[in-house]
Amino acid sequence: MLKMMMKVSRFSVLAVLVMTLLTVVPLSAFATASREVDNSKVVLDNNSIELSSPLHMVNGRLFIPVSVVAKALSASVEWDAAAQEAVITTKSSDTVILGDGVPTVYFNDQRYVLEAVPYLVDGRLYVPVRYVAEFLHAEFAWDSETQTLTLNSVPLEEVSEDNTLADIAARHGLSQAQVVKRNGFSSKESINNGMKLAVIIPSVLENKAKPFSDAEYQLLAKLVQVESGYESYEGQLAVANVILNRVAHSGFPNTIRDVIYSGKQFPPAHNGLLDRSTPNKSVLKATKDALNGKNNVEGAVYFFNPKYSTGSFWNSLTVVATIGNHRFAK
Repeated sequence: MLKMMMKVSRFSVLAVLVMTLLTVVPLSAFATASREVDNSKVVLDNNSIELSSPLHMVNGRLFIPVSVVAKALSASVEWDAAAQEAVITTKSSDTVILGDGVPTVYFNDQRYVLEAVPYLVDGRLYVPVRYVAEFLHAEFAWDSETQTLTLNSVPLEEVSEDNTLADIAARHGLSQAQVVKRNGFSSKESINNGMKLAVIIPSVLENKAKPFSDAEYQLLAKLVQVESGYESYEGQLAVANVILNRVAHSGFPNTIRDVIYSGKQFPPAHNGLLDRSTPNKSVLKATKDALNGKNNVEGAVYFFNPKYSTGSFWNSLTVVATIGNHRFAK
């Protein structure tokens, strides 16, 4: 009996310690630790780079803080704290904008869908190495045995009589049309001697994002403002995504405007309040992020305040998340 009590006691102490640790240390901290690549090294153009933050491996993809190698690859990075975005200007004069948790990248003002999403840890934006290398005009290789990432910068090609567009394209295994398009020209006749051309084509350029108009953006932002302007960014993002989830759902209209104005769930759309609303900065960011694919309430097509929306219908729904005063459900 005494032995049983000692075992139970030890188990209880262990359980309390575990629960205390989980309470004090966020779960995200454990996730971050588990994806760090121990003793990882980065070699750029045969020179070792000192890492102030470790590389990460997530679902088989290697991630690196973009700021670690940007300067060494002749690029600049500016952090927009309000938008939670890194704005990168490359040596080929490309502008790349990557957002925390946003699966869409802006590349020279065009939008493309990323296969893996950047994320922020300790003030550093982690981005898949493949994208970093391609955006910054470099090649890369990963040696899992030595935990070494090797990056080699690829110089821009200068057009000349002895280094024609045809020569450049052939040397890099590209067509002339691909080189022309990569550098933002409409025809090869636009390319002249002395121009410097990029020859690394980011793979993401094959995956254009679904477009949205400014009118759709503004209308959705107005709806988010009147429904959740007083809520947190997360709550605003969720409301925007309920509308977009409906657009993608076969049981609802397939445009933002029709979702908002159909039925009676959104009274502000019919009483003039929607037209008079002015979205605040947080709402504008949340709406833009939602349109760019950041979704924190996957599958939710309803949101409601349980203090005011009661009854069998609301009780029958499956709640996906509760954020602020709203429940999000399907």
